[in-house]
Amino acid sequence: MTTAVGTRAAESAVARRIAELESALGDPWDPANPYGHGAVLEADDRGELPAEAERLLHALGLCAEFVPQRLGGRFDRADVLARMLRPVFRRDPSLGVGFGAGSFLAAVSVWAAGTEEQQRRTADLLLAGGRVAVAYRDLAHGNAFLRDEFSLTEEDGTLRLDGAKRVIVNAEQAGALVVFCRTDDRPGSRSHSAVLLERAALPADRVRDLDRFPTVGLRGCTMSGLAFTDCPVPREALLGGWGEGVNLALSSFQLTRSVLPSMVLAGVDTALRTALRFAMERGVHGRPVLRVPQARASLAGSFADLLVCDSLALTSTRAVHLHPEATGVYAAATKYLLPILLSDTVYDLSVLLGSSLYERSGAYGIFQKQVRDLPITSLGHSGTAACQSTVIPRLPVLAEHAWLVEEAPGPGLFRLRDDLPALDTGRLGVAGTADPLLAELADFAAGSTAVAAAGEHREVLETLVRTLAAELHELRAAARSLAGRRRDDLADPRSYALMDRYALLLAAASALGVWRHQRGGPDEFLARPDWVVLALLRICRRLGLGLPGRPAPGAEGQVLEELLRRYAAGGSFDLYDDPTAAVPAG
Repeated sequence: MTTAVGTRAAESAVARRIAELESALGDPWDPANPYGHGAVLEADDRGELPAEAERLLHALGLCAEFVPQRLGGRFDRADVLARMLRPVFRRDPSLGVGFGAGSFLAAVSVWAAGTEEQQRRTADLLLAGGRVAVAYRDLAHGNAFLRDEFSLTEEDGTLRLDGAKRVIVNAEQAGALVVFCRTDDRPGSRSHSAVLLERAALPADRVRDLDRFPTVGLRGCTMSGLAFTDCPVPREALLGGWGEGVNLALSSFQLTRSVLPSMVLAGVDTALRTALRFAMERGVHGRPVLRVPQARASLAGSFADLLVCDSLALTSTRAVHLHPEATGVYAAATKYLLPILLSDTVYDLSVLLGSSLYERSGAYGIFQKQVRDLPITSLGHSGTAACQSTVIPRLPVLAEHAWLVEEAPGPGLFRLRDDLPALDTGRLGVAGTADPLLAELADFAAGSTAVAAAGEHREVLETLVRTLAAELHELRAAARSLAGRRRDDLADPRSYALMDRYALLLAAASALGVWRHQRGGPDEFLARPDWVVLALLRICRRLGLGLPGRPAPGAEGQVLEELLRRYAAGGSFDLYDDPTAAVPAG
């Protein structure tokens, strides 16, 4: 860990890069801005990425964010990478996935298991503005568009690739492909291997591009497929060893499942800003927005939901560095829960827009695009079923060895701007028995002195913490009862309900930790209890826990006041309050 001076210098460098990107992209509501909402919506109607914005991101060298520092890039921290892509996702999730995140999802496997030569060539490709695509095996075929797969065989010392997959992001544009292939018909973790292929080196008569797969959301991303027929593959194309594909994919997911949702939530920042802009300009039901209690509650609650989602995303990405053995569960829980919470948030906001929700152009047209784009980011290899299959089998282990027995983690897991140790990809993929996040919740329940800092909200915060702690005790008893059951027997509604409860408790613990460990730091609003009280109230309601209807109206008012302040100042609506180029209406 670096010194405080080193931490401040690193944070300043990150903030400067974000500010430069925001400034270059400009005010998204400016009709004359070639990178603004108007250009994004026009490109979306054509089913393309906004070409001018692509060229700008390439000129700014954004691809360097996906390449490790030792290979000439800037990637060294998972939380910083997610934060760096938020300005792009605020404008256009299709651009975020198509230009950058898709390549990072593919390249992670190369950084984790590739040879020095494979890593160097992939880094050079990305740094030159090229793209990498990935074709995962469909884990249990959960949330997959089609049940298709590749197979790799060996005969007389030669590898041959066969099969097809219909939906691969950037399959046509990619200069390199990471392909997970079945190499053993027997079930088990040794059934698949991964290869890194350079498209230009493949025989043209053995590879066929499949038609584009149409989608309602992320229309600008090219989602098409590839078919291989008896295609020769050099042995040096193997990523890792023969039969190590499943473990490689699972270890990669520990990083990608937390980073991608952290990027995606920036789109909900735009949805909230658009709804607030509409309410400020047009009012709600013919009345000024600040005089409509339901609108006030919706806006403040949406802001609190965004903050709690970012809290879970923050701890999940920082755990990659600090607690990698716990990251597999945290990343899957983050990828599972955030699309649910964020989709509900966008739905609540849509009520404020009324019929303007359906506008496809103009000042509010970007809202419907965010509504369409958000759900599709939860599909694919890391969708609901895959995340459930990762977390649920671990619940009885954590209940027995971690919950209510381990000590609370250090503050580094929750501090937004503190530096982190280097990422050790060798520790990913190893499942441990620790759960530092729920240890944070248990520490609060055991009488943490932090609650005393809640001032006028102390009583309600104590009630919330006691209620959540009781839920943790009940969850522990229920999870213990799963011990000894076969994995196939865990796919039932009861197990799914436990997954819901666990993920929500992780979010609550993350919010509590973020609040506690910002005190004395530069983020004054996060150090105040208003937002965490409102966030925990909303989590408790989701859990079905009995609480008074609105026991903290003062908290709601303070959260709304902060939202309005950020709107007027152009600050982001996530934990960081980073300056954005958005200019408020009027």
